[in-house]
Amino acid sequence: MTVRIGIVLFPGSNRDIDAVNGLRVAGAEPEILWHESVDLAGVAGILIPGGFAYGDYLRAGVIARFSPVMRAVADFAARGGPVLGICNGFQVLAEAKLVPGALLRNRGLRFVCRQVTLLPERLDSPFTREIGERRPLRMPVAHGEGCYYADEATLDELERDGGVLWRYANPDGSVAGPDDPGNPNGSERGIAGVRNAAGNVAGLMPHPETAVEALIGSDDGLGIIRSLVVSAAEWRQTGRITGTRDVAAAGAAVAGDAA
Repeated sequence: MTVRIGIVLFPGSNRDIDAVNGLRVAGAEPEILWHESVDLAGVAGILIPGGFAYGDYLRAGVIARFSPVMRAVADFAARGGPVLGICNGFQVLAEAKLVPGALLRNRGLRFVCRQVTLLPERLDSPFTREIGERRPLRMPVAHGEGCYYADEATLDELERDGGVLWRYANPDGSVAGPDDPGNPNGSERGIAGVRNAAGNVAGLMPHPETAVEALIGSDDGLGIIRSLVVSAAEWRQTGRITGTRDVAAAGAAVAGDAA
């Protein structure tokens, strides 16, 4: 049976059709989830696409986080279901505190729309498991508020716990720092995407869903979309996902060791 993945649709979403195509290419059945509904229609995974949810009024993602559907998404994530936010979807997840950090205005204060090079930091997560090898990936960005920011303590924690999933890369393959040409928005430590502590929720600014077919320029994003699909199928079948952890149980174990 084909795994069903929900695509959350807000007023102003504009990458939902790309998400539908990307999921179909990856072998999944897409299901549109309207922002006013709390019914997730029994999907096994969730993708929050790019666009300008609610026109990005106030700031990107901040109004969308209060949509009824996001309460259902938060509950779904708390139960261990896989959730991926792309571009505006990443901003929504950050505003909803489902992933750490924040997305600020690009350092250049201009909207950026171009191809970038992305480096997967690890290949054992629910969102990178099907990439195959750690190699540079080419896909587009299109955003005005994509500068990833977190305080130093949070950045250090992300580094220590494997929370960084993707980084921007320079033409020579090195990680792109805030002022390097390979970094389109000035993100701290070249961070292009992160996951939550449990590992089942992730967001990234580049668009893998528009890079799933070589015919349209690149299929380097297919491994990311396929990873979501495979992880959703595993969660549906077993109730867990390889590469995730029970944060509450881990915290209890640490507390027990300290006692």
